[in-house]
Amino acid sequence: MVAAWRGKCRISTNVCWGATVIHVSTFPVCDDVLPESDEVMPLPDVAEILQISVTRVHQMLRDHQLLAVRRGGIVAVPARFFVEDSHHDGEVRVLKQLPGLIAVLRDGGYGDDELLRWMYTDDPSLPGRPVDALHGHQAREVLRRAQAMGF
Repeated sequence: MVAAWRGKCRISTNVCWGATVIHVSTFPVCDDVLPESDEVMPLPDVAEILQISVTRVHQMLRDHQLLAVRRGGIVAVPARFFVEDSHHDGEVRVLKQLPGLIAVLRDGGYGDDELLRWMYTDDPSLPGRPVDALHGHQAREVLRRAQAMGF
């Protein structure tokens, strides 16, 4: 736990005066609402391909830059959330539009499970799934639709 102060409470203690105790080691994990055929990557693998520490991946999950699911007891991130960086040979990065899409849908009242379900549901007008459209020229259209869904 962290020994920081919030209001009248020291976060690392369980004795508070009306404040909420926050455990910073936790990060959000969704139910596995993805199709079984979609590949997921365990967090250590995500850290390795992004060339960052696993704790940084945890922070990205807490900051809602990524979403994770629990599949077979293992916390993992959908592989479709990553793309090879065309500017840096062989490097992998998070899809540029993903953090913004997550923010727009969360601001619109969607929970993480609903957000993933929407991203992985076929939309014949795109065509295909929003998560696949993020990899192509339809990425702006996906963001536009996400914004419209929030209102």
